[in-house]
Amino acid sequence: MTTVASAQLSLSVGDVAANRDAGLAAIDEAAAAGASLIVLPELSDTGYVMRSPDEAAALADHEGTLGAWAAAAARTGMVVVGGLCVADGDGTLRNAAAVVDPTGVRALYRKAHLWDAEPDLFTAGDDPPPVVDTAAGRVAVMVCYDLEFPDWVRKAATAGADILAAPVNWPKLADPPPGERPAEVIKAQAAAATNGVWVIVADRCGVERGVDWVGGSVVVDPDGYPVAGPAGSGRPALLLADIDPARARDKALGPRNDRFADRRPALY
Repeated sequence: MTTVASAQLSLSVGDVAANRDAGLAAIDEAAAAGASLIVLPELSDTGYVMRSPDEAAALADHEGTLGAWAAAAARTGMVVVGGLCVADGDGTLRNAAAVVDPTGVRALYRKAHLWDAEPDLFTAGDDPPPVVDTAAGRVAVMVCYDLEFPDWVRKAATAGADILAAPVNWPKLADPPPGERPAEVIKAQAAAATNGVWVIVADRCGVERGVDWVGGSVVVDPDGYPVAGPAGSGRPALLLADIDPARARDKALGPRNDRFADRRPALY
């Protein structure tokens, strides 16, 4: 068993230092609670609602953010997965997420499926979600809207992921009916259940330039059931859950069926 954490943070667009500090504080809090892996939200260093490529480029400091996470990982022994704004060597801006552990940066993923106005700021990535063998299990990473594409999630699962870590910023489009979970959370549950993997979502809170958020941070087991969260909108939260990553390696659905062995790709 290993303890994992999802950090739902209140962030402010443009305040990179304060946003970064909020993430580092969450890392320390999770480490004190015994967590070996933490997921931080999408664009957790810059904030989300940036108005222009010039604003995004001015805020992008991925080397500073990655350095801070690497130092925190080395200090705490944790695996850190977080979203950040990346400027590639040629200046191309990316909505990205990193996997960092005590040895340094293990993977840097560039979001493949851009939401709404994101193409006005960012260029989509073309590489598949990385699957990184860490002390907390085999961790795949994707960002927000990526999670809503079943083929993309399946790609990570068939590559051997135990845990799918998803930094997100889920804008609140409407409140769900009474007694219902937000649709975004339901989709995360479906991704977990259909692939037999753990899914850890880190959403955010705090109105930013008129945009509010779902607050859907959640940890979902391989059967599709939340074991921590959803956190709910309007407040920061640190969700903690004890999980067995190896449980994701058995895709059986009873004695006669298997999530992967029963697939018939030639028909699809």
